[in-house]
Amino acid sequence: MIADGSTTRAPSGVGIGLRHAHYADFLGTPPAVDWVEVHSENYFGDGGYDLHVLGRVRRDLPVSLHGVGLGLGSAVQLDAGHLGKLKRLVERIEPAVVSEHLCWSETSAGHLNDLLPMPLTDEALDQLCARVGQVQDVLGRRVLLENVSTWLRFDGDHYGEAAFLAELARRTGCGVLLDVNNLYVNQCNHGEDAIEAMNALAPGVVGEIHLAGHRVTDTAVIDEHGSRVAPAVWRLYEYALHRFGDVPTLIEWDTAIPPLSVQVDEARLARDARARVRPGGEQPADVTGKDRT
Repeated sequence: MIADGSTTRAPSGVGIGLRHAHYADFLGTPPAVDWVEVHSENYFGDGGYDLHVLGRVRRDLPVSLHGVGLGLGSAVQLDAGHLGKLKRLVERIEPAVVSEHLCWSETSAGHLNDLLPMPLTDEALDQLCARVGQVQDVLGRRVLLENVSTWLRFDGDHYGEAAFLAELARRTGCGVLLDVNNLYVNQCNHGEDAIEAMNALAPGVVGEIHLAGHRVTDTAVIDEHGSRVAPAVWRLYEYALHRFGDVPTLIEWDTAIPPLSVQVDEARLARDARARVRPGGEQPADVTGKDRT
C-alpha cells in the first residue's frame, strides 16, 4: 500500500500522462496538474524504478490506471495472469480510476500488440458483459471502457459504438472513458457523427475524458498521440463538457513526447475550456468538428 498521507479521492480537473521522460520533473517540483494517468502494464513488476516513481507521485496526486493489454473483446479465455497482475497493482497503488479499451487483442495463436475493433453485435455484447463482470468482480470496483479509433467497421454491426457502450454500461454497471479525439478520428474515417455518438451516452455514465493529437494523411486520420489537440477536437470537447459535466480530463501524449511544459500548457487550455462551459446550459456554438485539422 501507499504510505500514509496518500489520497484515494476520485480525480478532478485535468491530468496528464506520467511518462519516463518526465520522471525527474515529477520527483522534483510537481507540475501544475490535478492527477496523472499511467499505462497499467508498465508497472506490473514487483519492484524497480518505475514502480518507485509511481509510488512517490501517488503520495501527492491521484492516479488513473489505463490498461492497454487485457483485450476484453478477444474470443479466447481471459488472461488470468494479466488480470492477477492488474489486481495486485490496484491494491498497491489504490488508483482513483481503472480503465480498459473496447477492443480485442488476443487469438489462440498469441497476443497482437494493437487495439483491434470489436464487431458491434449482440453476441459480442453478451461476451463482453461477462468479461467486464469478471474483471469488476476480481478487482472489486467499477471499471471504465474506452471507445477506440478504428480503420474499419464490420458489415454485420448491430450497434453504433456509443450505443454498444451505453448498453454495456447498463448491463454491467461499468462506466465509459470517452476519448473525444477518437470520436473525431472515426468521424473523419467512417463518417460517424461525433455529436450523435455523445448523445447516445447518458451523462452519468462518462467517468473520464481523453484528449489527444492526431495526424491527417491522404488516406486516413490517425490517432497518434504525438501532437497538440486540434481545434476541431477542442470544439467537440466543449460539447462533451456541456453534456457530461465536469468530468476529469486527460491530455494524452505518447509519441514524440515534448518537454513537460508543453503538456502542462495543454492542460491549461483544457481548464480554460472547462471554465467557459456551463454543464446543461446553452450549447457551445460550432461544435461539429467537420474540418480535418
